[in-house]
Amino acid sequence: MSTIHKIGLIGAGNISQAYLKLAPLFPSTKIVAVADIAPEAAKKRADEFGVRALTVDELLKDEEIDTVINLTIPSAHYEISHAILSAGKHAYSEKPFALSVEDGKKLVAEGDARGLKLGSAPDTFLGGGGQTARKLLDDGTIGRIVSGTMHVMSHGMEHWHPNPGFFFQPGGGPILDLGPYYIAAMVNLIGPVSHVAAFASKGFEERLVTAEGPLKGKTVPVGTPTTINAVLEFKTGAQVTLAASWDVWKHGHVNPIELYGTEGSMLVPDPNFFGGTVQYSARSGDYIPVDTSSAPFGKGNWGADQGHANYRMLGVADMLDAAEQGREPRCSGRVALHALDVMISILDAAVSRNVVTLSTTVERPAPLTVADADRLLTTR
Repeated sequence: MSTIHKIGLIGAGNISQAYLKLAPLFPSTKIVAVADIAPEAAKKRADEFGVRALTVDELLKDEEIDTVINLTIPSAHYEISHAILSAGKHAYSEKPFALSVEDGKKLVAEGDARGLKLGSAPDTFLGGGGQTARKLLDDGTIGRIVSGTMHVMSHGMEHWHPNPGFFFQPGGGPILDLGPYYIAAMVNLIGPVSHVAAFASKGFEERLVTAEGPLKGKTVPVGTPTTINAVLEFKTGAQVTLAASWDVWKHGHVNPIELYGTEGSMLVPDPNFFGGTVQYSARSGDYIPVDTSSAPFGKGNWGADQGHANYRMLGVADMLDAAEQGREPRCSGRVALHALDVMISILDAAVSRNVVTLSTTVERPAPLTVADADRLLTTR
């Protein structure tokens, strides 16, 4: 990349810290301003990182800023992303992309009409773990994928998040909050989904907040399903089950993603993170581990022990590289729209008790090569 893109953030919540801390890894991205509906939150975050604090309107009108990252709450994602595009700026949103497929389609159409790039988290599948698994699959290491399993289970966010209410309302829940990581990983590994079937329920009508903060000891209502079991049929014919729940105290599913092919099996690392160890077997043989810490965006750099690989901003950097290269971003609006379609279809299938045919499809994102990674990490 040769251009330094000036970037603004809308939303100064917890996740904004990661974007601000990690942006300097990518020399062609420079976050210059933060805005928030609460001016004091924007000022606090701006002062912390030495950037400007603006109102949302000021940020959208700022001619220096060519790209805006939308870090607002899920219910505001569509409105803010549409406003960003309408202001003539490239838009990148935190997940979920929108709360309806119709709104997602409108965003893609708006970006296309204006000649702007549109992207969305998650970008974790671009990390060493996701790309190593992708390369092994593309090389035919375990043959054609026949089936698989995905598990994402815990007891929710109320024990660690100081204001967890929005997680349990429409736009939240394990499908729309954590599902994007798993669905994006599957689209990267297998391709688009064609049909889904599902069941869903709520384990609790309200949740007791135990995290430190002003809501500690209070309850928040639950307005969305918190346990979902789904079957995804991919265009390739592969069938993968997804068990997603925030009603589980403890479980024994140590492998978040398992894929079963005609020539062996694969254990894919947690798609919430960028790194991890990929394991595969030749038919019924022992699993062979593949350390991905030396792969691009696989090295641990985050947490108290620096054990997790965290490269948020990678999707933004790739989107802006795509603008310069005249190509589709890997974390494009189209990939995000298809993932949203999968998730909304799961929730619809759980209500209707019918198999749902998806209304969208998408090409698998291009693999991220070492040369691609080098280009994102250097300034020419």
